[in-house]
Amino acid sequence: MITQDKLERLMNLNERIRTCMRCELWKTRTQAITGEGNPNSALMIIAQAPGYREDEEGRMFVGPSGGKLNELLEYAKIRREDIYMTNLVKCLLPHYRRPKPREIETCSQYLDEEINIVNPRVIATLGYLPAKYIFQKYELMDNFSYSKICGKTFNAGDKIILPLRHPATLLYNPKIEEEMKKNYKKIRTLLNSFPR
Repeated sequence: MITQDKLERLMNLNERIRTCMRCELWKTRTQAITGEGNPNSALMIIAQAPGYREDEEGRMFVGPSGGKLNELLEYAKIRREDIYMTNLVKCLLPHYRRPKPREIETCSQYLDEEINIVNPRVIATLGYLPAKYIFQKYELMDNFSYSKICGKTFNAGDKIILPLRHPATLLYNPKIEEEMKKNYKKIRTLLNSFPR
C-alpha cells in the first residue's frame, strides 16, 4: 500500500522538477520529465535523460528506445506499471549531447530524493553515466570501469545495484540482443527475492 506521506512527497518533488530552472537546460526543454510508475516498487530503473519524444510527450521511454525497453521487460516478464523509472537528468539534452558535470550535480539532487522516497531494493542503471553516478553515490568502486560492471550485481547496504546497457544500444547493435535479454532477466530474478 502506498502511504499518503509518500504520495505527497513525490507530488512535491515532481512539482519542483517541472518548474526547475537551476541550470540552463530549462531554456531548451519543452518540459522536465518526472519519474513514473509504482512508487512502492522494489525496482527503480535510472536512465540518463529524456529524448525528443519524451520531451514532447512528457513521459519516459516513449521513443524508439522505449520500444526496445518494452521488449526487454516483456522478455523478463516485468510489467512497466509495476516498476518505477526515472532519469539522472530530467531535461532534454540539446543534440543528444552528454550532460555536463554541473548539470548532473544539480539534477542528481532530485534523483537522490526520489531514491529516498521510493526506497527501492534494486536499482538498475541504464548506460554509463547513471551507473557512474550511482557507483559514486554508494562508494562502490574506486576505479570505475563500465565494461567490467555491466550485467553484474553489487551490494550497496540494503540495495542491489545492477548496471545494464541502455535499450537504445539495440537500435545500433542488434548482435548483443541475447546478452542484453539475459542481463535484463536478472532483474526478474532479483525482484522475486523482494516481493512488495
